[in-house]
This record gives sequence, C-alpha cells and structure tokens, in this order.
Amino acid sequence: MFSHGGFVQLLVKRIYDRVRTDMCLCWQTRGGTGLGFFTMGNSCSNLGIPPAKGPNAVGCTDFMMDHTAKGTFFRLYYPCHETDKAEKPDWVPCREYYNGLADFMKINRTLSERIFNFLFGSFKIPAYLDAPFKSNGKCPVVIFSHGLGAFRTLYSAICAELASQGFIVASVEHRDQSASATYYFREKSESERASAKNTSASAQNNLVTEWMYYRTLQHGESEFPLRNKQVKQRADECILALDKLIEINSGIAVQNVLQTQFDWTTLENSMDLCRTAVMGHSFGGATVIEALCKEVKFKCGVALDAWMFPLDDEIFPRVKQPIFFINSEKFQWAGNIIRMKKLESSLIQRKMITIRGTVHQSFPDFTFLTGNWIGKMMKLKGEIDPELAIDLCNKATLAFLQRHLGLEKNFNQWDPLIDGEDENLIQGTNITILQSAI
Repeated sequence: MFSHGGFVQLLVKRIYDRVRTDMCLCWQTRGGTGLGFFTMGNSCSNLGIPPAKGPNAVGCTDFMMDHTAKGTFFRLYYPCHETDKAEKPDWVPCREYYNGLADFMKINRTLSERIFNFLFGSFKIPAYLDAPFKSNGKCPVVIFSHGLGAFRTLYSAICAELASQGFIVASVEHRDQSASATYYFREKSESERASAKNTSASAQNNLVTEWMYYRTLQHGESEFPLRNKQVKQRADECILALDKLIEINSGIAVQNVLQTQFDWTTLENSMDLCRTAVMGHSFGGATVIEALCKEVKFKCGVALDAWMFPLDDEIFPRVKQPIFFINSEKFQWAGNIIRMKKLESSLIQRKMITIRGTVHQSFPDFTFLTGNWIGKMMKLKGEIDPELAIDLCNKATLAFLQRHLGLEKNFNQWDPLIDGEDENLIQGTNITILQSAI
C-alpha cells in the first residue's frame, strides 16, 4: 500500500518500532524519554515548511459545507493583507489526526501521538489564519486533492505558493475513508440535548463531532472496487468544492459550520471561474483524471506522481482537457506509466516530466520536516534538496497553468520546465517502456 500512495504508512511503522525499542532501552539503562534518536536525526535548525515566494502574503481558513459527511470540507489558501494579529496555524490541526495515522498502521495511539507530536507538533503552516483577503483583480482557482492516508493540511508548501502567486486554492479533505482522519458533525439526540448543561439553542451547540478514520482493506477483499468507488467520490468532492466557491463568488450567503473568523463575503466577485484547474498527488493524481472527466469547468489538470490504479480505462478517451504529469524518479513503474500514456493525444496537450533525485514523498510537506539522515531512512527525502524539488514542481505547474488558463502573468518564464529542460529534470519518464506495451 505504501507504494500505491499511502505515503505515511512506512513512516509511522518505522518510527514506532524504533522508538518503542529505544524507549525500552533508555528506561532500562538510564531513564529518559527514549527520543534521543530523533533529536539526533532531526537536529537541523532550519527544518520547517518553506515560505511562499510569490508577491502576495498568504492567508488560510477552513470551510465545511453543511455539517454532514455529504458536504465538502476544505482548507482555503488565498492572497491576504499582512496583519500583526494573524497567526500561523499548526501543521497538524489536532490530536485526532495523530490517532488516525496510528489507526492506519494498527499501532498504539498513545505512543504514536507522543512520537508524532515530538517530531511534527511545533511546525506551522506558511500562511496566516483567517487573515483578510487581498483583492488584486480576479483570482484563478485550483482545487487540490490529497493522497492516500493524508489530509487537507499536508501539502501547504504547494498550496501556499500558488496562493502567493495570485491563486485561490481549495485543498479538499476527502470523506471517502482514504484520509487518515477527517470529521463532520451529527445532530445531538434528544437525550443528549436534554442532558446538555449548555442550554443555548444555537445550531453549533446542537452538533456533535464525528471522526471518520481510514478504511483498511478487509481480509480477502479486492482492492480495485474500493479504490474505484473512492476515486469517484473524491472527484465529486472536488467538484462540490468548486461549486461552493462559485456560490461564494456570486455573493450567495454561505454557512460555514466551523464558524471561522474569516469574512467570506470579501470573496464575492473575486474569482475568475473561467480559469479553474484541478491538482493532486498520488491518489489525488488519479482524482485529477476522474474530476476532469466529470467536470468540464476544470480547464486543465496537474497530477503529481499519480497512482493510476483506481481509474476505469474507459474514462481515458473522455478526458478532453490538458494534463501535466509531474513524477518522482523513484516511485513510478512501467504499468503505471503505460496507463498515463493512454491519455496521450495529438490534439490535446499532455505533458510529462520527472524530477531527478526525488521520491514519492518529495511532494507533501513531510519532506521538509525531518533531518537529512532520518528523512532518507524514512524515504521522505530523495537525493535532491527538497526545496529545489518543490520549487521546480511549483514553477513548472505555474507555467503550465498560465499556458492553459490563459493567464497574463510572467509564469511563461518557466516554460522550458514543462518540457523537462533543466539539469534536474527528465523529459517524460525515467522508466523504460516497450512501445508494444502501450
């Protein structure tokens, strides 16, 4: 499953096994926390998600459409006004996401929470929470889909960069049970309402948080039917997020169940909805293809190290928009590339590049949050500098979006990257494919 897009699985398991052993040894010999191994492996003082490089400061906020699991839930990144009052939110929003990662690997929640909190608990998103929106003309829109076992905050380096360059980006947290954890709300039962000490009649006080954790394959269960069903739901959730942004842009009053401090009315008439794209990593890459097939409002798609397994073959000829595949050097295999190449067209631009020295986890934020040694051991880092890799990914993406969304920006300065013209890029793929297999 790790090779199929569950990028946190190996991380959790190896950390858990090593720390459990180290803690036992430390307690037996000299006491202490047993976390010295990670202090040594994570001793770099410059760890952290790199700040966005564009001309705009970046704000972020969360939106949940209605309180049920049928709605859409996303983190929104946008250009913002800088303010002294705004703070950067935690990278991992709350402990339940640590629990989700632990359940994903069927390991002890308590110990795993300590490990993850030690390693990642101090890191912040490179964006200001609920900062006021800054209008610089109408913003193009990107909907982002996360990978298997991830959640909405784990690709902030990519999403914040796009926002700093003038995009509005909605990073969806999927409710198909492919996220390690997510949540929605249910209404309180009559008995719960009667016993509640708080007698306020507000809608929020009548709701109870329900957590939804990753669904594992059952013994003997075939994987394709589950993943195929999930990718269809994921695409629907991306489309629903776009539909909600369309409503917000038109000035329709929307109810955000999360009751954030962000003023959603400031987004009225702020989006260029003729210029929308969908982007995603791994399982999110497959979601890109499915969403393009289902929704023509998406003018193009960017698929990062896409995992093509969940998709029906028959949708490939029905996808009419340009697609940009950006792959890592170490993740792909022949069968997966062959499925990407089924989307090649003489009429519609389909591009593919590979970033040298990268691994599958070079796209999520994890790659910035561990030291060099432990990062490579956990396969969170490749041979290339993580910031250089994500910079190439972001610049190539921006150039592709300008080309196919018709943007009047300066992103075309990076057009050569689309064709792999850089010493750290490979045009197409590093995987050898027999022509007879395509």
